[in-house]
Amino acid sequence: MISAYTGTQVREAEQPLLAAGLGDVLMQRAAHGLANAVITELRARGHRLYGSRVVVLAGKGNNGGDGLYAGAFLAARGMRTTAVLTGGAAHPAALAAFRRAGGRAEKLDGAAQDGLAAEAARADVVIDAILGTGATGGLRGDAAGLVEAVSRDLAGADRGGFVVACDLPSGVNADTGEAAEPVLRADLTVTFGAAKAGLLADPGADYAGRVAVVPIGIEEHLPGPALRRLEPTDLGRILPHPARRAHKYSRGVLGIVAGSTQYPGAAVLACRGALAAGVGMVRYLGPPAVADLVRQACPEVVCSDGTVADNRVQAWLVGSGMGPGDHEQLARAADAIASGLPVVADAGALPALPSRLDPHVVLTPHAGELAALLTRLEGRDDARFGDRDAVEAATLDAARKAATLTGATVLLKGPATLVAAPEGTVFSQADGTPWLATAGSGDVLAGVIGALLAQAGPGVWLSRSLGISGGGHWTVLAALGASLHGLAGTAASDARSGGPVTAGAIADAIPQTWGKVSMLSNSGASKRNSHSQPLR
Repeated sequence: MISAYTGTQVREAEQPLLAAGLGDVLMQRAAHGLANAVITELRARGHRLYGSRVVVLAGKGNNGGDGLYAGAFLAARGMRTTAVLTGGAAHPAALAAFRRAGGRAEKLDGAAQDGLAAEAARADVVIDAILGTGATGGLRGDAAGLVEAVSRDLAGADRGGFVVACDLPSGVNADTGEAAEPVLRADLTVTFGAAKAGLLADPGADYAGRVAVVPIGIEEHLPGPALRRLEPTDLGRILPHPARRAHKYSRGVLGIVAGSTQYPGAAVLACRGALAAGVGMVRYLGPPAVADLVRQACPEVVCSDGTVADNRVQAWLVGSGMGPGDHEQLARAADAIASGLPVVADAGALPALPSRLDPHVVLTPHAGELAALLTRLEGRDDARFGDRDAVEAATLDAARKAATLTGATVLLKGPATLVAAPEGTVFSQADGTPWLATAGSGDVLAGVIGALLAQAGPGVWLSRSLGISGGGHWTVLAALGASLHGLAGTAASDARSGGPVTAGAIADAIPQTWGKVSMLSNSGASKRNSHSQPLR
């Protein structure tokens, strides 16, 4: 499992070493790791090291010092290295080392901006080392103008080079992932000591590219993480597996209240997702015409137009494909939520939720649906997240706020899907492909999570196995479902040479994906070494 931390947590973990006079040692470790990552990337792209052109955009603080020391290492390997001092001044010792190694330093001013930007765009590597974790408010003045010009020139060039961010892309908030434009989009972010939470949440993840962690010796001083990410080897350890004497009822029964005459396919896809994710039985409640369609597509499903009270299940899925006019279905959804059983509340159920819920209710909105929910809860005049754009600009804060206000577990769908618990546990899963953005994909996801809730029982062992306290197992289950869904979508796309997929193809790929991650865990494969391998 990947653990990520806020910038404040990382800086506090550095304090014992700084107090011991090891500040320069930390900087040298970070710079050495950064330089090695650049060398590895150059070689992977088929570049010769000797003579490669490197431009370091260096701020005047410690982040700039990391970049300058890394530039000195690279210059010593025979690379043509230029530093653009974006703040006029620079870390004195690092700048001196850079110049001793043969690096050329240029001070940034308005007159030189275009020429320096063009030089950066022609380089084989651009290292963004302007702002670090302690910066707020983004780039300003000449530094902002330079990054805008470099971004423009790179976008218009036939790019052979790449951008590496030092610790994090300048302008990205290490704690929340919020981005203050302009931000130079990195192909690779080399971050020090631990992954930063803002690199694993959108929009920060948009700018980070691949993320690689360089250990610098602070790891034993880190507290509990601010954010976690399940890896494939984790999935195999926590996926449910039937016991030898299992039967369909002991494997979990999921009740589904979904679909409508307008969107009957949502019920079918939710049922397909649940069946693919190992639940012992699915009971569907809905309009007769939709039930007939479900029977045709999924003969394993038991269908009726009865009540929630008449059906014995271990968990419910409600809301997929339902609208405000579907009064009978909404009444069933309300009864399911009031039952005290675990519930996935999706799409059409979200506007009808009571104001206070419990963590065993998992909400699965996209950004627009979450904005509507938060506006309803906060009042339109006070809503920070009043529309989709506002949510997408600060996904981590939005998901956390929704979990706090509702008391529910909130899964915010997106390129980096976030799962937030009201007690503070947060997961970020980014296992999918952009092709997952297709009609019905969310219905399949809801079915997968519903199936996992029905199979989990008390589920406390899930959180204990991952070192999570309290009721975090609901968050683990939702993150598990998001990861399985994402991996299945990627597998379905890969089977089509990386092309588009349908929601049905995602459901079809889930059993094989389940089997692969189970085998990966059972084989004893070690977790990826964060020092040498990038995070996905």
